[in-house]
Amino acid sequence: MITFIASILLLIVGYFTYGRFVERVFVTDRKRRTPAFTMRDDIDYVPMNTTRNSLIQLLNIAGVGPIFGPILGALYGPVAFVWIVVGCIFAGAVHDYLTGMISIRNHGAHLPQLAGKFLGKVMKHVVNGFAILLLLLVGTVFVTSPATLLANMTSLTLPLIIGLIFVYYLVATLLPIDKVIGRVYPYFGALLLFSAAGIGIGLIVTGAPIPELTFDNLHPEGAPIFPLLFLTISCGALSGFHATQTPIISRTTENESSGRKIFYGMMITEGVIAMIWAAAAMSLFHGEQSLASVLAAGGPAAVVSEVSVSMLGAIGGTLAVLGVIVLPITSGDTAFRSARMIIADYLKVDQKPILKRLLVAAPLFVLSAALTQIDFTLLWRYFSWANQTTAVIALWVATMYLVLSRKPHLITSLPATFMTMATFTYIVWEPNMGLGQSMPISMAVAAVGTLLCIALFMKRVRRLSGGIFAVDEPAEVLDSSAAGELAAAR
Repeated sequence: MITFIASILLLIVGYFTYGRFVERVFVTDRKRRTPAFTMRDDIDYVPMNTTRNSLIQLLNIAGVGPIFGPILGALYGPVAFVWIVVGCIFAGAVHDYLTGMISIRNHGAHLPQLAGKFLGKVMKHVVNGFAILLLLLVGTVFVTSPATLLANMTSLTLPLIIGLIFVYYLVATLLPIDKVIGRVYPYFGALLLFSAAGIGIGLIVTGAPIPELTFDNLHPEGAPIFPLLFLTISCGALSGFHATQTPIISRTTENESSGRKIFYGMMITEGVIAMIWAAAAMSLFHGEQSLASVLAAGGPAAVVSEVSVSMLGAIGGTLAVLGVIVLPITSGDTAFRSARMIIADYLKVDQKPILKRLLVAAPLFVLSAALTQIDFTLLWRYFSWANQTTAVIALWVATMYLVLSRKPHLITSLPATFMTMATFTYIVWEPNMGLGQSMPISMAVAAVGTLLCIALFMKRVRRLSGGIFAVDEPAEVLDSSAAGELAAAR
């Protein structure tokens, strides 16, 4: 219990200390007009206040990842707590904050555009493919996982529930962000916070046997901590999916000074959610083999249901499960929305007419419907790999921004280097979807691959440093009319 409570406190302290430090490194400008005003179209670029943006950002990034991932990561034992705390404060929240703020400084650009600007045109095409693949996987996973939970709670058939979720996703993808997402998310947010707080308080009040810190690997199958833990627990520690979501809110943020609360703060909140579910999974089954048995029988969804009901009773447990269902649905809709925006930006398709929005979005839903026929476990494996690869790219983009701005870059270059090594190791080692090599060979190949990435990065730095390169796109100073819009929006 001491480790669990201390970890929660560390996450909160991290927001007020390291989060403020990262904000000072970036140097926000309260007078700078944001894309919500300079590019307002009342579809994707719409000024919204900090509270609404924060709730939307939290629900965007907090799919089943900070629940299912930590539940699977709990098999390794309390060492999972360390990665959630350290990863969230020093990698994930930094990743989210800088991705969002750099996007704000570049007209609300998505990751492929930022990668093209800072890492080269080839990377723009590569990242565009990765981002679309990742968002398709996320959208599909976040259809099947809540549909399965709802099917277990109701008499409705699984195909019907999947169809209804797809209908909602289509509506949320096409309509202006403030018409559906901006209006329903506050209610969804309340349900989410209730479920997480209920489980967390229940763990403390009941004195649940949460194991104390140990660095021993308790995984029943002896799966290696490195690199698997760092890909299993992604949302809640570091997730590339977030780099596809923050630009959505960078287009609705009123003032740069809100960035720490919206981007860094909501990642810390997601880390707290991840801690709660990792602790619940470790404590309620009295031994990792028991947890493994539950996971084998019904997957993470079975753990969620049993934890919720045992901690909060039938009614409270049902509400908690509904909160868990809300998480993937509120990330799935913005996954498809983000994919639409990325494709539209890439192909330069005007998104003002709804017919053009439908033209871009429709193929995504057709592909996703086909992917729902694939086993969830297989989808999750591909999601983990694509997710952390995207995170690595986003961290290198942020590092390039800081280097060219002549600001301290270790806050991103260190986690970027570590996660590059971890991701390469996973790709070479993984026996089912990777190259299936031994761990020593995998780490050796990963080390060479990481050094090559660093060398290419330094080459790009020298090239960009030799000419005129603006890390921030020009923006007008906030004038009186914009200040009036800002005051009215608040």
